[in-house]
Amino acid sequence: MWTPDEIAQLCYKHYEIRLPKQGKPEPNREWTLLAAVVKIQFPIYEASDTPDKPVQVTKEVVSMGTGTKCIGQSKMRKSGDILNDSHAEVIARRSFQRYLLYQLQLAATLNKESIFVPGTQRGLWKLRPNLLFVFFSSHTPCGDASIIPMLEFEEQPCCPVIRDQDSSLSLEDSGNVKTPENERKYKDPDGPVTKKMRFEPGTPARFFTNGTAQHGKQDSGPFASGVRSSNLTVERLATVACGAPRSATVVDIYRTGAKCVPGEAEDLRKPGAAYHQVGLLRVKPGRGDRTCSMSCSDKMARWNVLGCQGALLMHFLEEPIYLSAVVIGKCPYSQEVMQRALIGRCQNVLALPKGYGVQGLKIQQSDLLFEQSRCAVQTKRADSPGRLVPCGSAISWAAVPEQPLDVTANGFPQGTTKKGIGSLQARSRISKVELFRSFQKLLSSISEDKWPDSLRLQKLDTYQEHKEAASAYQEAWSALRKQAFASWIRNPPDYHQFK
Repeated sequence: MWTPDEIAQLCYKHYEIRLPKQGKPEPNREWTLLAAVVKIQFPIYEASDTPDKPVQVTKEVVSMGTGTKCIGQSKMRKSGDILNDSHAEVIARRSFQRYLLYQLQLAATLNKESIFVPGTQRGLWKLRPNLLFVFFSSHTPCGDASIIPMLEFEEQPCCPVIRDQDSSLSLEDSGNVKTPENERKYKDPDGPVTKKMRFEPGTPARFFTNGTAQHGKQDSGPFASGVRSSNLTVERLATVACGAPRSATVVDIYRTGAKCVPGEAEDLRKPGAAYHQVGLLRVKPGRGDRTCSMSCSDKMARWNVLGCQGALLMHFLEEPIYLSAVVIGKCPYSQEVMQRALIGRCQNVLALPKGYGVQGLKIQQSDLLFEQSRCAVQTKRADSPGRLVPCGSAISWAAVPEQPLDVTANGFPQGTTKKGIGSLQARSRISKVELFRSFQKLLSSISEDKWPDSLRLQKLDTYQEHKEAASAYQEAWSALRKQAFASWIRNPPDYHQFK
């Protein structure tokens, strides 16, 4: 059907070909993160037609995002015209919402082929049964999913990886310790001093360049073959270390810069693997100014219960749009940690409205490394002078015919001046106000007698009113907060009063 490497390769090729140079990292000086949503389409035929043939599917990138930044609380705006969170995963999801709005317009007003077919109730639509969506991210999401055990080796100090449950293991390069999520560890004066891992000549790496996968030199390490990203808990790592050379020890964990939210337990901040507590809600770090943006791990766990479409689009949908799978690019990784962060924290949530539920998300990892990731760029630049920094821009791309691209910096379209802020030209196409405008445009193109009941039976004005009127979605979100995410930081209602 599809493999993790196929998904990663498709996304890397799309990034290389379809995204402009503007907004991409400066070579050998900057790095970025990449995320995307891939549509998987199955052929429609009777199962008996091809009993012995593998199912051939069509794969298409329908949204993509890059970025590593988010704005501080003091820079938030009540007009909805700034992007609060420009991490790649969030940009890709907002771009996906733009794609969904366009597909709804095709179905509801243009009578053209769309991913949607009519639902059973007036004005509602549902996804075609032969479609599903896979989410790709070049790195584990910040927050809980990035708190991963770390091994240190005297001879080849890089991270172990696991291919399957086989007891045979081999050392494979999965990245420098200074990953996007634990960069702050090396700047934290309160943190324990730990030895920085480095790449050794001959450690294998698999890069993606010019549309093809390329393997680095393969040397034998202290483990046998068959390993894939650090798919290990602290306890499992301790077990593995027993079979490794005496120099292999669990020295630490990959840390996340995301901070525990007020009301949650605090990190222990003890030396080594006891630095973090796991399973907690976290906010993304800001430079001096605290942010209100929840970590990508938390947001993706929420999407796995409420869907990726958000509250507005639920007015037109019979059921939420869920991701069927998540694929992570080559980086430090733990299957158990990903399962806990994205699924496990919500698995006991009950009493959700019809159509909503905690999804059995398929989580896998690719062996392909994103060539503009921190790890890849740091390896290529070797001893180049100057500091390696995250790219300050974010790129949004959606599979829509009009202006699919959007390049932003500091939450506004790149090049926006202070004087220009507040103008129509200074709005990202995936900002709250612009997505709301697209929603209103869709609504105005449909005759009122064909509106869904949630919009037809009451007069709604503001963005907040439209969100609150999606009653089943709000009921599901309320249940999720009460049962699993009680400390979730919500923006005050006055930030959603724009029209």
